[in-house]
Amino acid sequence: MLYDLFAYLDRMDFPGAGMFKYISFRSGLAIVFALFLSTLTGRRIINRLQRMQIGETVRNLGIEGQMSKKGTPTMGGIIIIISILVPVLLFTRLNNVYILLVLITTVWLGVLGFADDYIKVFKKDKEGLRGKFKIVAQVGLGLIVGMTLYLSPDTVIRENREVINGDNVIEEVQIHPSETKSTKTTIPFFKNNNFDYAWLGSWAGEWKEEATWFFFVLIVIFIVTAVSNGANLTDGLDGLAAGSSAIMGVALGILAYMSSHIEFASFLNIMFLPGAEELVVFAAAFIGATIGFLWYNSYPAQVFMGDTGSLTLGGIIAVYAIIIRKELLIPIFCGIFLIEELSVLFQVIYFKYTKKKYGEGRRIFKMTPLHHHFQKAGHAGIQALIQRPYNVVPESKLVVRFWLIGIILAVITIVTLKIR
Repeated sequence: MLYDLFAYLDRMDFPGAGMFKYISFRSGLAIVFALFLSTLTGRRIINRLQRMQIGETVRNLGIEGQMSKKGTPTMGGIIIIISILVPVLLFTRLNNVYILLVLITTVWLGVLGFADDYIKVFKKDKEGLRGKFKIVAQVGLGLIVGMTLYLSPDTVIRENREVINGDNVIEEVQIHPSETKSTKTTIPFFKNNNFDYAWLGSWAGEWKEEATWFFFVLIVIFIVTAVSNGANLTDGLDGLAAGSSAIMGVALGILAYMSSHIEFASFLNIMFLPGAEELVVFAAAFIGATIGFLWYNSYPAQVFMGDTGSLTLGGIIAVYAIIIRKELLIPIFCGIFLIEELSVLFQVIYFKYTKKKYGEGRRIFKMTPLHHHFQKAGHAGIQALIQRPYNVVPESKLVVRFWLIGIILAVITIVTLKIR
């Protein structure tokens, strides 16, 4: 919104107006403004939620300190959403297709999460929004993102090409001078690090293009659903989901900057994405909003983000990674979300298997999602394969340790671009 105004002022030789064309300057403004907005509006929104008696309903699961969270305001994800949307609307170029996609994702999943929280809080239905409606909404978002990336003339790349000498050694990496539509994405750990989704539809003959589109959209839907649900499961400790998301936001911002900078793209041997530089500004707003939310959400939390926040954060991370064609790196930098999701999946499968085989369900972990495993003391009364640690890990320490793991995974993600 302000970009066009300052571009006009720059043409009029207004002093300092030219600064606005720099991504670094607008990203700095976005992160500071998002931090300011989240801390400023956070207290007012929390007070409003308290007056409306929008408190968290807590089941007694035998976890230390759990019942003290009862009545803490929820639906605080509104703070995050506002703090992302306002800076993005102010400091990005709104005619950019990538910005439009992440804005749609933010609003779309924000509304979905809000509806889920509303039913839980006001309708007193602990199940929230029915699963089929969530799936329809997530599939709908996947279709919008997938079709836009596949069909829009603005979602183009300039492919990286390796120049190899007679000894089969890469002398240099060149970025192709022309922009092309492509179904390629970056794949880690392989020398030829571009994977083409067209390979999935190669069997379809004359219907190859349609088959490629079909598989690509299916993959987008799966990624959006998996990551948003992973974020939702991670939101069980004070500050865990917000802090982990902020770390992932930093990794994504770096990846977007490298992918949209022709020299870095050439150095890292990754495809160049024209227009993706605007996503760095979005990442800055995302980081500022999530860190600012920690002012109130860190232990002991004054507000919870609820599904309004967790579904939105997970969806943004998924769509952002897909847009910059780094979705195959999600299992690494979203490792916290992944392990939380897998812990629940394995626990349920193993419980059902042992119940069918032995007549009594057994567990792998003391409790899932995984963070709750560390909050429950191990003893003979708990039939779990993994009893350690026997002692309860304090919540604040547990959250910081998960953050540290997230930082390590983010660094590994960046490093994988040079590991072939």
